[in-house]
Amino acid sequence: MGLARDDDGDEIIRATVFVRGRVQGVGFRWWTRARALELGLAGHARNTDDGRVEVVAQGPRADVAALVHLLREWPSTAERPGRVESVSQPSLSAPREGVEGFRER
Repeated sequence: MGLARDDDGDEIIRATVFVRGRVQGVGFRWWTRARALELGLAGHARNTDDGRVEVVAQGPRADVAALVHLLREWPSTAERPGRVESVSQPSLSAPREGVEGFRER
């Protein structure tokens, strides 16, 4: 994985995690998008055919880690919709050029 840095010298990464539980049809992707945008991350959250939500987040390593922490937070916060049973270990890769904003897919 190539090392990318932002203007402040922070390492930029791309992480993919899969969230399992009651996370489809309950506003979970919207909640994830809102948290990612608050952290200044780019990427997406999308439903998978097997009932999980795939979250791909790109940005400074510390901010990506903060989002993953929010996804894993137990017990879940009252504001987080649905019920998270597990979050996979992040799969890290080099950031992609031209990725902007955070979308629900």
